[in-house]
Amino acid sequence: MDLNASPQPEEDDEPFKRRHEDRMESAVEIARREREERKKRMRFDRPTRVSQPAFRDQYRDTRVYDQSKLPQGWLDCPGFGLEIGCIIPSKVPLSESYNEHVPPGKRYSFKQVVRNQRINGRKLGLVIDLTNTTRYYPTLDLKKDGIKHVKIACRGRDAVPDNVSVNTFVNEVLQFVLNQKHAKKYVLVHCTHGHNRTGFMIVHYLMRSMPTMNVTQALKLFSDARPPGIYKPDYIDALYTFYHEIKPESVTCPPTPEWKRSAELDLNGEAVQDDDDDDSPPDPVQEINQENVKMSNDDILGDEIPHYQEEAYRQFCYKMLMMNVGGRGFMQFPGSHPVSLDRESLQLLRQRYYYATWKADGTRYMMLLTIDGCYLIDRSFKFRRVQMRFPCKHSREGISDKVHHYTLLDGEMVIDTPTGEQGEARRRYLVYDMVAINGESVVERTFCERWNMFVREVIGPRAAEKLRSHCYRYDLEPFAVRMKGFWLLSTVEKLLKNTIPSLSHEADGLIFQGWDDPYVPRTHKGLLKWKYAEMNSVDFLYEMGEEEGRGFLFLHERGKKKLMEGYSVEFRDDSDPSSYNGKIVECAWDKDKKVWFSMRIRVDKTTPNDINTARKVIKSINDNITEEVLLQEIREIIRLPMYADRIRNDSQAARRR
Repeated sequence: MDLNASPQPEEDDEPFKRRHEDRMESAVEIARREREERKKRMRFDRPTRVSQPAFRDQYRDTRVYDQSKLPQGWLDCPGFGLEIGCIIPSKVPLSESYNEHVPPGKRYSFKQVVRNQRINGRKLGLVIDLTNTTRYYPTLDLKKDGIKHVKIACRGRDAVPDNVSVNTFVNEVLQFVLNQKHAKKYVLVHCTHGHNRTGFMIVHYLMRSMPTMNVTQALKLFSDARPPGIYKPDYIDALYTFYHEIKPESVTCPPTPEWKRSAELDLNGEAVQDDDDDDSPPDPVQEINQENVKMSNDDILGDEIPHYQEEAYRQFCYKMLMMNVGGRGFMQFPGSHPVSLDRESLQLLRQRYYYATWKADGTRYMMLLTIDGCYLIDRSFKFRRVQMRFPCKHSREGISDKVHHYTLLDGEMVIDTPTGEQGEARRRYLVYDMVAINGESVVERTFCERWNMFVREVIGPRAAEKLRSHCYRYDLEPFAVRMKGFWLLSTVEKLLKNTIPSLSHEADGLIFQGWDDPYVPRTHKGLLKWKYAEMNSVDFLYEMGEEEGRGFLFLHERGKKKLMEGYSVEFRDDSDPSSYNGKIVECAWDKDKKVWFSMRIRVDKTTPNDINTARKVIKSINDNITEEVLLQEIREIIRLPMYADRIRNDSQAARRR
């Protein structure tokens, strides 16, 4: 065999050769074919999952930008649009350092912007800059003119502005409008061209400041003021998704404006990708397998809000609860906390009229309802925004033109898990009390009044609106909302033996609520909790000592951590004790070994129990009020005249309803 001889053609080589001879590819076809092959290779080689954090250097942007280069399409892009309330959408003004690249008739600096707006009878008070660079203009001249400048850097390519940036934008505009005292001033909002990022933010503002507005209407308002409006389809889709609305078939994305279409072509004959002032490197592509993501009570819900907005909401909560901030201004979570039921507090059930409910083993949240969103308030007194709708009660047909504004609820988040294979796990917020309604404190009203007010003013209107034809999809909200049920003491046995076992979420005992009680912030000695013996627990701070393998337990006393001498803890899951160092660990008591043992890490807490709370739990453990003891006590209590008469009256009233 001659290794230097040319190989003989295979049988299927000949037809290809003949086809190739019959028709030669043109240069355009060759370029198109090679371009498609390159695209396929890029898709194949592109990473689809990042399994571990990558070093930043791996994604460092090595592109070099011409700092004097004009943004693509900027010259022919109209300068600004019509006013939308107090907002003026605009393209980015360029400093005079760009003048040699801009013909005299096309220049658009802040001096010209301020002058043009004054000619139109508008005085600027705030500029919000959404570009992702600082190269376009200095802000010093704005400050000299008394115009506030706020920078919210947003990526201009391949991503919509993130929710935290949106929250910041909306709050900045709302505060600006709220703080205006005399002459009306305007807000100039700009990205590079004043269409996509600018429109995206303005639509968010309209949606959060006008309760009857829907996304379709908000998009049209913006496109009428700044034609052709938002022209990136992913921005439009993101708005409908965020506000839980169905996108109408009639809504179409406008084509890219002629002035934005690039005149430059790459080697493939395609338009050059516009950098759109994006100075940051591209994000690594990540793929999350949602099927394997399991819901947990430790999941972080909602989006961060600006610190100054959070401080204002904290002040509001304290005001509604009639609490003083204190000397240093330090504010802690103000929600009402129950105390453990012991032999002594058991006597309260004989002295006051109580109802009972189950104690859900979920995550504690208060929730603030406002016109611009709903805010979950965790035990660390941190606020995070979630997109929910809570219409006010109204008598007209259709949707409500008002939503709750500064209504403060108290409750807990649970995960309802279906018992069978059918259905999916679903988060549910169980509301068990109300602190304020539309800015009016109700803490001094009885629990009975507060409970009925919530059903009538919050749950009722929300349930009624769900039944009406409306583009808003309640089923797409991050969690469902329901009122937690309360029962007469005469039904406690049924509650323990029937209701709790049938719940679709975890429960670890009972709560006894005084029916005539006001809302008491922090520790409420009249609000009682009874837990199954094996679930009575204390939340300790665990810290490792200098001696190897030795750990210490701490509680809180007067705001400072207190070492609990002689206390020790066992970790029974073979885990490394050092992994618990510096964390809040929920511990139960082993009566036989006389030692605490860990149950779980409390991700939702940053401080341990107060020492007085722990003492109550320990007393409850020692008193050992079992289910049988509790039921026997309640059987005797409901025979008392105070209970017998009210139970009879309440039962009759319930039947009439």
